[in-house]
Amino acid sequence: MQDNWLQMWNNRYQEPTYAYGIEPNVYLKEKLDKLGNGSILFGAEGEGRNALYAAKTGWDTHAFDISKSGKQKALQLAKDNGVPLNYQVGQLPDLSFQAEQFDVIALIYAHFPPDIRSPYHRQLGQLLKKGGHVILEAFGKNHLPYRAANPKVGGPGNLDFLFSVEEIRADFANFEIIELVEKEVALAEGLYHNGKGSVVRFVGQKL
Repeated sequence: MQDNWLQMWNNRYQEPTYAYGIEPNVYLKEKLDKLGNGSILFGAEGEGRNALYAAKTGWDTHAFDISKSGKQKALQLAKDNGVPLNYQVGQLPDLSFQAEQFDVIALIYAHFPPDIRSPYHRQLGQLLKKGGHVILEAFGKNHLPYRAANPKVGGPGNLDFLFSVEEIRADFANFEIIELVEKEVALAEGLYHNGKGSVVRFVGQKL
């Protein structure tokens, strides 16, 4: 499955347009604007729209993804905007991040395969400084009817790839929950996130 997963994302990011646009996710922007600058890591960052926003607003910005095509477009986006972006490609356990390196971990539609999702979440928590924050938005378990009614809203078609409030609470057990909810939102992000969907939103602070 890993090879097929990688090929899907490389194919998507090889398209000339930016799959999810170049504007930051609304929830990410709202939450990040309330925090002071520091170091931030974006997981499964793809073409870099959210990392770009962080870099432009003064964050020491890092990102990772499995897709080389995504990295190429993200670095081009950063270059076009005159900002630095540190971007690694590969599986998280193989990358050169350090324990308690970051002030914020941002997971915006970071739908890791279900067999590695919880281990990744726990490892990402270890990369966060005490008192640091996780900001997460991803499609929830209630999303499939929205996707069936309007395929343009996007998101995984497999229930196992979708998020539940309970799973997030378990994966980030050593966090104070500031916000954790599944709710309907209207998305307008590039070609592949358009329309109403059901998303999980989470902000947690590491204890």
